[in-house]
Amino acid sequence: MTSRRQFLKTLGGVTLLTVVPRNVLGKGFVAPSDELTKGIIGVGGMGRGHISYDKTRVVAMCDVDKNHLNQAAALVKDNISLYHDFRELILDKNVDIVHIATPPHWHGIMSVEAAKAGKDIFCEKPMTRTIGESKRVVEAIQQYGNIFRLNTWFRFKDPFYGLGTPVKPLKKLVDSGLLGWPLKVTISKHTGFDWKFYWVGKTHLEPQPIPEELDYDMWLGPAPYKPYNAHRVHGTFRGYWDYDGGGLGDMGQHYIDPVQYLLGKDNTSPVKVEVDAPQQHPDAVGTWRSITYTYDDGCQIILWGGDYGEPNTPYIAGPNGNVYRNFVCDIPDWQKKLADFPEPTEQNTNFIESIRNRQKFALNELNGHRSATIVNMGAVALRLNRTIEYDPVKEIFVNDEEANRLSDQPMRAPWSI
Repeated sequence: MTSRRQFLKTLGGVTLLTVVPRNVLGKGFVAPSDELTKGIIGVGGMGRGHISYDKTRVVAMCDVDKNHLNQAAALVKDNISLYHDFRELILDKNVDIVHIATPPHWHGIMSVEAAKAGKDIFCEKPMTRTIGESKRVVEAIQQYGNIFRLNTWFRFKDPFYGLGTPVKPLKKLVDSGLLGWPLKVTISKHTGFDWKFYWVGKTHLEPQPIPEELDYDMWLGPAPYKPYNAHRVHGTFRGYWDYDGGGLGDMGQHYIDPVQYLLGKDNTSPVKVEVDAPQQHPDAVGTWRSITYTYDDGCQIILWGGDYGEPNTPYIAGPNGNVYRNFVCDIPDWQKKLADFPEPTEQNTNFIESIRNRQKFALNELNGHRSATIVNMGAVALRLNRTIEYDPVKEIFVNDEEANRLSDQPMRAPWSI
């Protein structure tokens, strides 16, 4: 495995005059002149968007809903392999990259199994639904040497929601020190971010007949068995703790990962989380008023749900200045002052080149794990409805067995990670 990856890296820096067939390099390795292939797991919603991602060729799809699988396959002109069991797709020798677009309770297991099979991985957000699962993904990637990409991109491209600008100029401003330190970042409706409180569960679901086209037992996988109800699956699964974490799980890494990058916290985690919320139902995700994360240097990330929070709150508040919605800064002549500072370090934002050169992608298993941890810390605090403290080095909650049990949750047999 190592020698082949080193060979591929060498090829990335050499101009070749002939096409090297895929089978010369071995399973999972391609010549720079070859087109990379992918298999997509979960094609009922987000997964269909993955068909056109990154100019790679779809050769396989998998879904436990026959209707979803057939409808997605019809979108591809070529004949492709169709699977019911994701493990068969992962072992398909024609697949270079495994795209994981299932509900989050499957992300950890599938990422680890793909890593073991020598595949590179393109995973939907959130990275996983528990802290323990994303730790296992990091360990697997480190062991097997895969390239991992998490599918949120705002740290390196596109206007960042209510800021109306890509993150790069914000990063330059933060790094310049003009705002001072520590900083407080507020993510709310008033600063341009919607926590999607329509992703809430129902507390009294009546059992319903399982549709013929759906393998419900496989859809649940490692999640505890609950009687089937249409509201648990497909478009509304985010409202249940067994599979995701509501709007926090859905949008958390989109909104928080760029903040982690802005604050230079890619290698650490907050040390405390405080919540202001109604008591959560054990099954159905509810709403919340605020979640406050504090780092050991005093920096804070504050989430306000719904219409809560002050309308005129700055997005970034610092001792020496503030940044408001639409990238309005109250430091006099800040743009002129900022021009004298260096640009942020360039990021590796081409996933295909990352694969060919065996270089980590901009949002990978390491920094992705840390921003997923922020999301999942918030979910733990909400479910316990109290303040929790965290050790960012040991990556465990401090003297809190109840919180740590939610960090490493048991899986339904026969599944494990």
